[in-house]
Amino acid sequence: MTSPTYPLPFSVRRLDGEVAFVTGASAGIGAACAHHLAALGTSVVLGARRLDRLEAVKADIIARVPGATVAAIAVDVTDAAMVDAWLSAGEAACGPPSILVDNAGLALGRAHVADLVDADLDQMLDVNVRAAFRLVQRVVPGMKARNHGDIVLMASIAGTEAYAGGAVYCASKAALQVFGRSLRAELLGTDVRVMTFDPGLVETEFSVVRFKGDDSAAKTPYLGLEPLTADDVADCVAFALTRPRRMSLDRMQILAQAQLGTQSFFRR
Repeated sequence: MTSPTYPLPFSVRRLDGEVAFVTGASAGIGAACAHHLAALGTSVVLGARRLDRLEAVKADIIARVPGATVAAIAVDVTDAAMVDAWLSAGEAACGPPSILVDNAGLALGRAHVADLVDADLDQMLDVNVRAAFRLVQRVVPGMKARNHGDIVLMASIAGTEAYAGGAVYCASKAALQVFGRSLRAELLGTDVRVMTFDPGLVETEFSVVRFKGDDSAAKTPYLGLEPLTADDVADCVAFALTRPRRMSLDRMQILAQAQLGTQSFFRR
């Protein structure tokens, strides 16, 4: 009996002609997403505060993906005027955004609510919530007018499972999850997809920022286990974006195999 011929388990649709604007693109998940999208044929507009780091990411992408179209433009996502300038400059260089990877985000410290420093509280809300909402608000009208686009929101397992010492960060990521769901409802009937990703323990500069440059403390969460990498998360983003337009992977939780949630780990 001759076995039937099946297609491959999944196909990878190239993204030629798409234009991706990526925040937090100077390192970690943002830089990895930019690499993956460029390899799929997407023009990429990189955004972050550190222009020198963006230029390094741009050079690395071009070296790995000959002919890639990449623009590196500094932006502080908490500054509305800079966001507008970034979007305008990126559109002039590469075209209007058909993909937005809203990746910029941070956690600061592990203080309990009673001990929170106002500056840390404000910065987490400004970057993780207000800046994300503002950026999406500016990008969505054009996507609706063109009836095409993808909004990628980088939330966190912390938005689903809160933990002590992370009240503001967890709340900010929960806000992003609910924002994405509401946006999905508003865009129902259009060809603009909204996809929210909830990574778990990923080894990037995130922990160094959280512990304010204390490298020893920053390594603590990863001791005794193998965490996710930025490329692992970018793989999932690229997979979701290359699905047929009839399909939307609305929500994806990505955990290390040794992680059950925000508070349960197997450490060797």
